[in-house]
Amino acid sequence: MRNILNQAGQNLIKHWNASTTCGIPMNIRLFLLLIVMLVTIILGVIAILLITGTFTAGLDEKETLFQNELLHTSEKISMQYGELSVQVIEFSGELSRNIEEKSQELSIPVSELAKHPDKLEKIISDQFDITYFFLEKSKSSGIFFVLDATVNPTLYNSQNSKAGLYLKNMEPNIINSSHPNIIVLRGFPSLGRKNSLSLHTQWKMEFDVSNASYYHLPMEAARSNPQLPLSRLYYWTPVLSLPGTSEESMICSAPLIDSQGNVFGVCGLDISKMLFKLAYKPPISDYNSLIYILASYNGSIINLREAMIAGAYSSRIMSKRESPLSISQTKGTFHSYHQGEDNSFWGLHTPIHMYPEGSSFADQQWIAVVMIPEEDIVLSMTRFNMLLISLLLILVIVGIAASLIISKRFLKPISKGLELIKSEDLSKAPRTNIPEIDDLIEFLAHRNQKLYEGAKQKNLSFTLLDEFARNTESLSPSERSVYELYAQGYTAKEIAETLCLSINTIKTHSKHIYAKLNITSRAELLLYVNLLEEVDKERRQTENR
Repeated sequence: MRNILNQAGQNLIKHWNASTTCGIPMNIRLFLLLIVMLVTIILGVIAILLITGTFTAGLDEKETLFQNELLHTSEKISMQYGELSVQVIEFSGELSRNIEEKSQELSIPVSELAKHPDKLEKIISDQFDITYFFLEKSKSSGIFFVLDATVNPTLYNSQNSKAGLYLKNMEPNIINSSHPNIIVLRGFPSLGRKNSLSLHTQWKMEFDVSNASYYHLPMEAARSNPQLPLSRLYYWTPVLSLPGTSEESMICSAPLIDSQGNVFGVCGLDISKMLFKLAYKPPISDYNSLIYILASYNGSIINLREAMIAGAYSSRIMSKRESPLSISQTKGTFHSYHQGEDNSFWGLHTPIHMYPEGSSFADQQWIAVVMIPEEDIVLSMTRFNMLLISLLLILVIVGIAASLIISKRFLKPISKGLELIKSEDLSKAPRTNIPEIDDLIEFLAHRNQKLYEGAKQKNLSFTLLDEFARNTESLSPSERSVYELYAQGYTAKEIAETLCLSINTIKTHSKHIYAKLNITSRAELLLYVNLLEEVDKERRQTENR
């Protein structure tokens, strides 16, 4: 009989023993498994991002932008300055012929204009129309010509005072304007009155050529290389300002040469710094801190005092023009540009060919630079990486929440099934719709039934039941409370919660109960209780008959 009870107890409490032993519950195990899977996936994503360079994609994007913008800007500069160079050559050719023809009408050799200062006003006035025409045609900010002569050779420093005409377009960025704002910067005041043009506030009648590279260099090149065509003799100055004026410009000048090869002056066009700035504004609002520079180049140093600078951010480096811009190579294709200790930029540059091969000034090096403040690059990279990190953190948080929800939902029917297994009458337990749990409940219910029937078939001794019943009277009040709850189907954990005792106290009471009742397990106890109830039930039915 004892063996039958032991076997029944072992089969009935197989799941219960597993749930009461020390270990990690199934829901936590499943949750941790999902977390491990999530972390593995996240680490894989991070590894892929690192391998593919996604964390440096912001830098790659900037590099692509700079390369495209540099290509676009250099092509635009080459085209604009090339067209202006061609127009200067055309202007020089036509102006030279016109002046030579006018001089012949006046019976004056072009080479002797300096000996006839009284004729200069007439000669210069007759060139107003062609000068005005080329100014409108070129869309430049100014046009001029200077003759190697002065109207007053007796004045002090007359050797550096030269007669000519300089017209300025104050609004060169306005295209197809019917009334351009053109004024006279140099020339006879009668020209302004005759053509309804105002005089510049810094007007002077003649040019001061004491330090005028645009005047001396083309003339010297033409006299030194008479065999060179006019297309090889034009000259681009770095940024300069005419004496007595505040406006800074780059000037393209070419010599005036008569049919006999005599050099008698220069002519040219200018591009003001304002026109350059208007022509090369950053096209994309997201990158409005881009800076464009056109400058002569000597080794690794850019002299900003002689450079064209454009961009909304240009005021920063314009405020420190005394400091040159030094160039050094950085990681990748980017270059680093430093202006003193405060200003640091990243960007790219490329050579600009201002002259054709064989030109007298072909040895001059020019570069176009597109750059951006270093802190803007760092800020952009930081924002991009913070966005990636934030997205990954959100993914982790969502994954943890999803893991928690999935583990709870997945184990909820399993936990419910385990609770059903602990019930007294497994034959009346509802189905959980989990095949494994339902099969287990059905198996245990069938096994219990067999145990009960086997006990009955073996004529279980009423003496044992009487002995069990007598032994229950030996239980202490505390043990009696625990016993009654066991008899009602409570588990040790549930009894501890009901009686507000620790689980260890319940286990101690359970050992004393098992010893006094001469049993070994809760399952054996429940079997005796059920048998006693069944015997009592049969006895009452017999008495009622």
